[in-house]
Amino acid sequence: MKGEDAMKRDIETSENNMRRFVSIDPNKCTGCGLCEYVCSLEKSGFPNPALSRIRVIRLTPLLNISMTCRFCNDPPCVEACPREALRQSEKGNLIIVDEEKCDGCGWCIQACPYGGLIMDPYKNVVNVCDFCDGEPKCVDFCPEEALEIFSDDEEADKMWRSAIENLPKELERLSGLIKKRDLSEIFMKAEDRAKKLERKLEELTTLKK
Repeated sequence: MKGEDAMKRDIETSENNMRRFVSIDPNKCTGCGLCEYVCSLEKSGFPNPALSRIRVIRLTPLLNISMTCRFCNDPPCVEACPREALRQSEKGNLIIVDEEKCDGCGWCIQACPYGGLIMDPYKNVVNVCDFCDGEPKCVDFCPEEALEIFSDDEEADKMWRSAIENLPKELERLSGLIKKRDLSEIFMKAEDRAKKLERKLEELTTLKK
């Protein structure tokens, strides 16, 4: 039988190799875009959303989502690359980009079902999330705690379906408040979100120093 130390090592190895990814709860996302600024600052040294590995999509004023790599078990992006510039790591299923081979053709971007790859507009090579060594900064800095870490696609997709199903009800509720000119709830919620965002921006300023 294995000793206690050996069993602990096996558990640690299994956890290190586990596929994990960042996904959004659209019910919470406000579309503030702070995740894009944090990501670009962490990865490139500049707060430029164009260099972010996570991208905010503002579908409607009430429905915002973010897109980033899910580290698929059989990544279509790797299969689609004609120059073999992409490969997948054994640890965590991370997508590794060989910038010398990548010619910016964009086939991998078209192949990804999650919008997880983004073209660097300055270097003309693909950028992709590297999960920040297991501690993604976008998750840490989201003021609404809308970004979460998942290991299962179905669990992550439940969040998306829930938000879409709730959208008509939320729209009807807000329309009712506006018709009654009862805007106090809307203003209070907006003020609360602004305060949360301000606190995270202060933390970000500290991080930059």
